Amino acid sequence: MLAQLGLIGTLRDEDQSPEEPDTESEPEEGPIVLNRKKKQGPHSCRDFNCDFEFVETDRPSRDEAWAMADVMSQLKKKRSLTTLDQKIETIRKKRKAEVSPVQKLLGSLTEEKEEEEKLKAEEDENDDNDDDDDDDEEEEFGSSDEEVLTKSGGCKGETLKKPSALSFHEDASQFDDQLSFDDMNLSRPILKAITALGFKQPTPIQKACVPVGLLGRDLCACAATGTGKTAAFMLPVLERLIYKPRTSQVTRVLVLVPTRELGIQVHSVARQLAQFTSITTCLAVGGLDLKSQEAALRAGPDVLIATPGRLIDHLHNTPNFELSHIEILILDEADRMLDEYFEEQMKEIIRLCSYNRQTMLFSATMTEEVKDLAAVSLKQPVRIFVNSNTDVAPFLRQEFIRIRPHREGDREAVVAALLTRTFQDHVMLFTQTRKQAHRLHILLGLMGLKVGELHGELSQNQRLENLRRFKDDQIDILVATDVAARGLDIDGVKTVINFTMPSTAKHYVHRVGRTARAGRSGRSVSLVGESERRILKEVVKSAKNSVKARVLPPDVVLKFRDLICKLEKDVEAVMRLEKEERELAASEAKRLDGSASSSESQRVWFQTQQERKQSRVSKALQEFDFALRGKKKRDKFVKDAKKKELSSEERAQFEILKAQMFAERAAKRERKPKRARAMVEDEVPAKGGGGGKKSVFDKELTNTSRKALKQYRAGPSFADRKRLGLDRKRSGNTRKSKSNLNRI
Repeated sequence: MLAQLGLIGTLRDEDQSPEEPDTESEPEEGPIVLNRKKKQGPHSCRDFNCDFEFVETDRPSRDEAWAMADVMSQLKKKRSLTTLDQKIETIRKKRKAEVSPVQKLLGSLTEEKEEEEKLKAEEDENDDNDDDDDDDEEEEFGSSDEEVLTKSGGCKGETLKKPSALSFHEDASQFDDQLSFDDMNLSRPILKAITALGFKQPTPIQKACVPVGLLGRDLCACAATGTGKTAAFMLPVLERLIYKPRTSQVTRVLVLVPTRELGIQVHSVARQLAQFTSITTCLAVGGLDLKSQEAALRAGPDVLIATPGRLIDHLHNTPNFELSHIEILILDEADRMLDEYFEEQMKEIIRLCSYNRQTMLFSATMTEEVKDLAAVSLKQPVRIFVNSNTDVAPFLRQEFIRIRPHREGDREAVVAALLTRTFQDHVMLFTQTRKQAHRLHILLGLMGLKVGELHGELSQNQRLENLRRFKDDQIDILVATDVAARGLDIDGVKTVINFTMPSTAKHYVHRVGRTARAGRSGRSVSLVGESERRILKEVVKSAKNSVKARVLPPDVVLKFRDLICKLEKDVEAVMRLEKEERELAASEAKRLDGSASSSESQRVWFQTQQERKQSRVSKALQEFDFALRGKKKRDKFVKDAKKKELSSEERAQFEILKAQMFAERAAKRERKPKRARAMVEDEVPAKGGGGGKKSVFDKELTNTSRKALKQYRAGPSFADRKRLGLDRKRSGNTRKSKSNLNRI
């Protein structure tokens, strides 16, 4: 019955189990015998490894990939048809078949380079490795081509200006030099994370800031670049969050950063320090997925790292997210966050934050002005200045190359010579504009160098990808604007090259701070024209070590200038391919625009579109007016701006002009008179206590009531006259004048 239906019956108790067929090749199993210890010598280790040690299974590796995993998952996947490097390689292959004079020139340059490397090897063998012989380091043309710039007297040991009594309530710049992580009263999970990250001893800024931060005091800290400021503010924050667990799902710590890349780096460090705790972190920066950020913010993370623009976007558009429960506010690169470009956004964020909070400001170029610090409502701040505002890294070697008048067009040739012959890997090249950075990427790529770029015109995916390739040594040179000048910690950067001098000395400190970090050595090379000598004087004046002048032979510069002229057609061909791809992508986006409805167009901002446009236009016009004073100069600039193709001199002049625009505005802000501010007293009189309300400065200054005017006309009272030592009797002329006025 069961067989007809295709079913198999179960075995009953009385049934016999079917016999399995015998296999011919199956070996016969022997009897099972328990393992017995073999008699061996006392020091035998055949069954057990003597070197075996028990270790923690949950100890993570020092790789940051796991900390970046959620950030990479939020990236918008927009892949172009071909990358810029592929376009450059396509153009190079077209020229490869032809034996052009360009290749001959490159061949001669490589031969010269090999000869120089042999000379360098011989010099290195004869080197005595003395610290006093720093001038005899490996150079392109030896120490004979160097000159030591003299510094004005008294600048080497220049001391900091003493802050006024109104600026800071206390100075804690002096710290215990013997302090270790174990002496900071940190919890065991944080100490475990510090050990996992490989930190041995705290840096000076960490020794000074962690004890003050644990007390809940407001502080304003300044230290040189690459000295561990991120851990200096994250360690006390995490310890306070562990000590005071949250009772509800609210965000208690807000860290504001100026750039996306710096926000991603701070978020990675925070996750690694909090990996053995239950503290949650969230990253809210531009370029990442909005929906995933909204979901994370609704969950109420303990620590939020954000840029001002994206934070305001979430405050006005994400339900159930607010800053009223913020206990700690941290501004990283605070001088940048408090300048005019973030002014309106910072006002909106401070307005929405809780008033009773701890505020910490950190930067390598911190301001000491009260008018700048008053914007974030610091309460009796502690001043911690481990280094001066203009101090560079202690092991940084600063070099400068002079650009002669009417030779501004040689800048590209000088940079190409440096990168081709001397500094061939782990180099960051800073430019003032995105257009110049893009051009240098193409130009150096056509010369066969491995180059990447980093600026605000790229998508977030491209920015992170180029940064990752540079960290992983897949590219040797990273061409960047000032978006990469602040806070980024990239291991192994040997050289920083400035295509033009930055706008201010503070910007210079941040740029060259990408190298010589965490006690390592590094080098900066800056190209200085005649109009940039003022910034050079400031840098030389504040330098504590000798500053060098690098000289390139004129024939080398001339060869590279000819090479760049011959590569101009290839540069135009690469740009033409980019333009065609952009037009194709724009046409596809226009075709799909009707079907896809964008949710970002419905989002609310605290300013209207007209107000945002008006503020941007007014700032641009002010920069234009400051930099181009005079009708002839202005007309020439407008005429040059209409040109489709600029010469190398005009491109260099435009770079310098952009830096001058910013410097003029900064100088005007410094000349601006300080505003009178009302200092409201914190002491509140006890309930039932005698005495009336205490008057404040602004009420006395602007009080135009009838009673106040009568007191003003009557002059000082009897008590005031007695206190001031004036004549107690009023002159009769005043009485006569009053009687005459009454008659009238």
